[in-house]
Amino acid sequence: MSVQRRSSTLFSRPTRLTLAVSATTVAALTLAGCGGGSGETSDSGEKTLKVLIAAPQEGAGKILEADFEAEHDGVDVQVEVVPYDQIQTKAILDAQSGTGNYDVIQYWYTSVGALAESDALADITDWVEGDDEIDAPDFIEAVFAPYTQYEGATYGLPIDGDTHVLFYNKAIFERNGVEVPTTWDEYIEVSKTITEAEKADGVYGNALLGSKNAFNIGSTFFNRLATMSPDPIDPQMPQLNTDAAVAAAQSMLDAAPYALPSPLEVGFEQALPQFLSGSVGMIEFWTDLGVFAQDPEQSKIVDGWGVAPLPVGPEGSVSGALNAGWAMGISPSASDEDLAKEFVAFASSKGVNEKLITTTGSGVDPIRTSTLDSAAYQEFAPEVSAVAAEVLPNAQSWPTSPEAPEMIQSLNDNLALMLQGSITAEEAMQQTWDQWQTLAK
Repeated sequence: MSVQRRSSTLFSRPTRLTLAVSATTVAALTLAGCGGGSGETSDSGEKTLKVLIAAPQEGAGKILEADFEAEHDGVDVQVEVVPYDQIQTKAILDAQSGTGNYDVIQYWYTSVGALAESDALADITDWVEGDDEIDAPDFIEAVFAPYTQYEGATYGLPIDGDTHVLFYNKAIFERNGVEVPTTWDEYIEVSKTITEAEKADGVYGNALLGSKNAFNIGSTFFNRLATMSPDPIDPQMPQLNTDAAVAAAQSMLDAAPYALPSPLEVGFEQALPQFLSGSVGMIEFWTDLGVFAQDPEQSKIVDGWGVAPLPVGPEGSVSGALNAGWAMGISPSASDEDLAKEFVAFASSKGVNEKLITTTGSGVDPIRTSTLDSAAYQEFAPEVSAVAAEVLPNAQSWPTSPEAPEMIQSLNDNLALMLQGSITAEEAMQQTWDQWQTLAK
């Protein structure tokens, strides 16, 4: 997931699947739809395909738009880009109002349950299972299932598989005589050694993404839960009432004193320039950081960085969390369902995925086994591709149930209180767990 495609907007509480659309809102949307719905055919015979895309994916969206039009004469792809936390609301409003403003909807995979329950995504199970050209078995299973499945049905196809790995600064490690950590306890010790030795010079052991945004504080927690728990994360209801969950939260607290100040104010926007300038020893980040670290126009650590799987806990194993990650589905009111299917299949195809994962700035990571293992990807990002091949097939899902958006917000809130010092790690997990039980009723 590229730095160019992440929204800095705080993860606001999305509208639940029980969203009540006011008569005024519906009327306004209906009137807006009268001006021209999706999938229209113009007087010249050109077909219009309207695609809703999240702002963090704008770079990929432009490539998909241009390439699909180049391969399909007479098709005008119109991409509407909105903040990622508006996708769910817009898709649900469009479905409930009946305006049909969109043919294809890109969604953050954690909202698949909420969108399916709200009838904002079409059930495409039969098509996916019956079309050999889609080659569904080629999708990385750890990505395909959580991105697309709800109650045994398929509602989309993946376009971007996102997980974190550990990047580190070789020169900082050498100066301080430390090794790449393989456990979270080692991670804290390495952070402490670096910070205590070099804090006066503005160098810190780690950059803890702690700002109250799902892609920051949420990713930092799920990185640890995925690699500390002896059991896989349950995507319907991750078990936070466990020793592993408390240990994951406590690990964040233990790393904070040796992190880039101040973790609650540090997101990827603040952390990335510091790592690229050589001021941070370690950072948990999306795999395409390796591309930016090798760009002399952006980086002062060209050839001076390394990458490894995330550390693990005493009972955990090498894994990762699916932090961010995007899929594309079809609107139930798409006026040209076949054209919408063509676009979704195109966006998730092997050829397109390979092009995107080898294009700087696309912000797209592998979704298929064939592209993860491809020679083109290995040549484009040799160090990162090797680690991604080790981690991505074992990556674990965030919540994807209909209540997932609110569950994630609740978790973010309590983790922020923990980093503020208002509550303990155990209290943060218990409060979140209790709130989740209420949401699920």
